[in-house]
Amino acid sequence: MTQHPLATGLGPPIHRVVGLLDAIPYWLIALIARAATCTVFWSSGTQKLSDWSATLALFETEYHVPLIPPHPAAYMATTIEISCAVLVMAGLATRAAVFVLLGMTTVIEVFVYPGAWPTHIQWLAFMFVILARGPGKVSLDALIGPRLFGPKAA
Repeated sequence: MTQHPLATGLGPPIHRVVGLLDAIPYWLIALIARAATCTVFWSSGTQKLSDWSATLALFETEYHVPLIPPHPAAYMATTIEISCAVLVMAGLATRAAVFVLLGMTTVIEVFVYPGAWPTHIQWLAFMFVILARGPGKVSLDALIGPRLFGPKAA
């Protein structure tokens, strides 16, 4: 089978670039994904805290969460956003915190802003990496996890 002349000339440089990209360590990818997750939810939580009366008003009028009255929902959402953002950035109980944030994002998507899926799917992308592969070796989970739960099985 003959290669196309263009492929012959571009093959080696493309393979080098792909090799460099493949060499990016997962811990760096995870750290970026954790920073992205933290930024989204930390910003939202601190925005809520910056004007609590406006936050309560939004939960009363716009953020209709099923089964939870507006004021407890506001406290719950703000607490989840800030505490899970910190946990994710620190890499502590990371998968659990991301799981909670994914649940919260699902509630927002289904009940509050169903048209915001283009934004939420971006959040899903970086949170799913963390959920599926973990926080990486630059995390508190990597530091203390083996001491608490033993080394990972190969």
